[in-house]
Amino acid sequence: MKYPPTARVRAKTDFDRIFQHGQRKALPVLALHCLKTGNEARLGLAISRKVDKRAVGRNRIKRILRDHFRLQRTALSGYDLVVVARPGAAALSPSQLRRTFDQLAKRCGAFAALESKGGLPHLSPSPNDGSSTDS
Repeated sequence: MKYPPTARVRAKTDFDRIFQHGQRKALPVLALHCLKTGNEARLGLAISRKVDKRAVGRNRIKRILRDHFRLQRTALSGYDLVVVARPGAAALSPSQLRRTFDQLAKRCGAFAALESKGGLPHLSPSPNDGSSTDS
């Protein structure tokens, strides 16, 4: 499954619309703004230098979240999502970032249709996420 340009929130007007009209769910390390659109799911990322001063750290967070979204995209169909990372996000393992994203998406209602059908695909940590234990 690919992550095409049509699956990205890129325009400032789209970000503004999602921030103004969407609902916001937050945890100490991530905030998720979600707007029900009825179209294919799209993802936008806002990772500032306050999260990690090094570009490599910010890009790591983006890469993990983009890949996870790519795998979850069909389950999130109908929503535009914008993830705003907070400073604690840089310290999380890949599996913790994925779990936090899923938790916020569930709270937003983006996974509601699949939960009623008996489960969510791809929610188990991947074997190559770089972490051996999650505590």
